[in-house]
Amino acid sequence: MAERTLQVEADGGSRGNPGVAGYGALVRDPATGDVLMTDAAPLGKASNNVAEYSGLIAGLEMAKTLDPDARVHVKMDSKLVVEQMSGRWKIKHEDMRRLAQQARAVLPPSRVTYEWIPRAQNKDADQLSNEAMDAGARGGRWDAGASKVPVTAPSAPTSAGAPAAEPDKEPLEEPPVPEERTRPRPVGRLHHVEIWAADLDAAVESLGWLFEQVGYAPGDAWAEGRVYRGAGDYLVLESGRDVAPGGHDRLRPGLNHLAFRAGTRADVDRIAAQAADHGFTLLFEDRHPFAGGRDHYAAYLETADGFEVELVADPA
Repeated sequence: MAERTLQVEADGGSRGNPGVAGYGALVRDPATGDVLMTDAAPLGKASNNVAEYSGLIAGLEMAKTLDPDARVHVKMDSKLVVEQMSGRWKIKHEDMRRLAQQARAVLPPSRVTYEWIPRAQNKDADQLSNEAMDAGARGGRWDAGASKVPVTAPSAPTSAGAPAAEPDKEPLEEPPVPEERTRPRPVGRLHHVEIWAADLDAAVESLGWLFEQVGYAPGDAWAEGRVYRGAGDYLVLESGRDVAPGGHDRLRPGLNHLAFRAGTRADVDRIAAQAADHGFTLLFEDRHPFAGGRDHYAAYLETADGFEVELVADPA
C-alpha cells in the first residue's frame, strides 16, 4: 500500500506586531483537495512569528491526530518559518528556537517537508488566522461552525496509521448527522489549565515568567488574572476573593505539578539557573538533573508558595 501523505497549510498574524494575534491551520488531502480538519485560535498579544509558528504546530498536531504514520508536506507563506524549519536558516531568537523545537517534537522531522508559497496560494489558512484574530479582538473564541473554511471531507483519525474501514457499497439510509458532529476534533489534547494564586503579582513574577520561557505568549490580562497562550492551549493565573486562604500543598491529593517540554538540556539548565531570580527553589538538588531517572533530564522547581513545575529536556 502506498504511503499516505497529508498536506498542512498554516498561517498566523498579528495586528500591531506585537498585537492582537491568532493562527489558522488545516490539513488537506493533496490527492483530492478536500479539507480534512481545521483549527484556529486567538493568541492574545503576540508577534507575527509566534503566530506563524503556532499555526505550524497546530497543523502538525492535526496531521498526527489523523494519521501519525503519514508523511506531511507543509505549505506556508512565511519564508522565515519554512527556511528555519528546513534547516537552511539559523534560528537566533530564543523564543523562535523553543517554538521550532515544539514543532519538531510533534512528528519525526524526517517525515515532514516544507514549501514556501505566495500568500495568494495560502488563502484558506490566512482566512482561518484572520477569523482567529477577529475572535481575539472581540474577546471570544474562534467558532469552527461559522468559519468560511469548512471541512469538506472529514477523515476519522486512524490507529497506528491504519486506513479507515471502507463503507459498505450499499449503506443503510440513516438520518443526516449535523455538520458539527461530523467534523473531527483533535482529541487527547489539553485545552487549558487554571491556577489560582493567593498573590497574583508574585505568581506572574514566578510562574508567568516560566510560562514565557517555555514558549507561552502573554495574552489577556485583567485585575485578577493573566492568560498565557500556547499552540492550541492556554494557561491562566487567577486570584481574587474566591481563592480560599492557605498555601498550596503538592503532597495532598490533587495536582502535584505541571511538566513542560523545555527544549534542549542547555535550555533546561539556563531556565533553572535564572529561576532563582524569579522566586523558585530547585527541588531534589542532590539528584539534579536526573531526579526522575538516569534517562530523564529535568529540573524540578518550586515557587515560594509551594507550587511545583518540572522542565523536561528533549531526548539527547
